[in-house]
Amino acid sequence: MKRRFAVFAALTLFANCNEALPQERLCRSTDPIDTIKEMSDAIYACWQPPPGTAGMSLTLRFSLRRNGTLIGKPRATYSDLGTDSQLGRAFVASIIKVLDDALPLPFSDGMGGAIAGRMLSPRFTARSKIHPDARRLAPAWL
Repeated sequence: MKRRFAVFAALTLFANCNEALPQERLCRSTDPIDTIKEMSDAIYACWQPPPGTAGMSLTLRFSLRRNGTLIGKPRATYSDLGTDSQLGRAFVASIIKVLDDALPLPFSDGMGGAIAGRMLSPRFTARSKIHPDARRLAPAWL
């Protein structure tokens, strides 16, 4: 019961993040992922929003298998893509590309078992300027 509550609490915290920020982890790192933060860092490390998309935001909903691969297709649940349709398409394409680039994630056995099949809802938000302490701040998710 305690483990189930811990996983629920972690997913709830992960879900309440709001912005993608650069992280210490490198894209496609093979270091095992043991936490929700490491999982979000691994995905956001591969994301580069296109120029001119500051303020745009997209929330996806998807699940991962214990081996770090995607289950089914991600579904957009929220978007704020501005008024320029070409920039909006480029922004969405950058997020689809990040999933192709970052997955499969190298989950540890414990994390793979805990996260498998759970719905994730990361929000990708392009920022205009990176805060000087951005590498120490938690990214936005679920």
